Amino acid sequence: MHYETIIHEQRGPVAWITLNRPAELNAVNQRMLEELHDALTAVRADAGQAVLVLTGSGRAFCAGADLKALLAGLDTAPGEPNFADRTLATLSLLRNMPKPVIAAVNGLTIAGGLELAMCCDILIGAASARIGDGHANFGVFPGGGGAAVLPRRVGLSRAKQLLFTGDLADAAQMQAWGVLNEVLPDEELLPAVAALAERMAARSSLVLRRMKEVANRSVDLSMDAALRDELLMCQQHTRSHDFREGLAAYGEKRPPAFRGI
Repeated sequence: MHYETIIHEQRGPVAWITLNRPAELNAVNQRMLEELHDALTAVRADAGQAVLVLTGSGRAFCAGADLKALLAGLDTAPGEPNFADRTLATLSLLRNMPKPVIAAVNGLTIAGGLELAMCCDILIGAASARIGDGHANFGVFPGGGGAAVLPRRVGLSRAKQLLFTGDLADAAQMQAWGVLNEVLPDEELLPAVAALAERMAARSSLVLRRMKEVANRSVDLSMDAALRDELLMCQQHTRSHDFREGLAAYGEKRPPAFRGI
């Protein structure tokens, strides 16, 4: 697929997807959803793209849905996927990516933009970023995790404040509330994220995938059930090449040669 609204590039073992509608603050339209779905499918299938970074061009990460596209999507022919259907499919693909996903939150992140960012595993923000839900400002109901995922990130009371007011918070506040893992000066954001992604890509892709699976499941399990799940995965992992290679490399004082199996 020829991309018009995103840039998908591979930098060594790291995939970078940049939302690229800067004049529209990277607002999501039908074309962007289709292109994101295509690029995410490619990243998922390619073992050479071990880590994914998602960011935006210009002064926004993503300002949410393009409201004109949202209105146009209401007239979709019966039986055809509408804007909401495509959004659900694309965000689900990102949320369930078996590889580490880092959001480099470079600027304005509103409504669907916040939902997109919350699909990622680690969120690193620029100091100038302004972040919020924003759906209520236009009478739009969230459909990608605003009301369902945000309370899990910041707690119910804080989520309601962001949802009901539509207000934006600065990056430091969102780090304090647990949305952002780290906040960096604007000029340091992309180099720092690139370095972090490269460090992760040097690890065993198998162990990272399995860690992500167990960690994601744990939030919906009791402590006992989560610990049993972890133990079962641990036992399975001891039969892998990467487990044995890591121990052998340690004993031989050399870098491990992981194969992801």
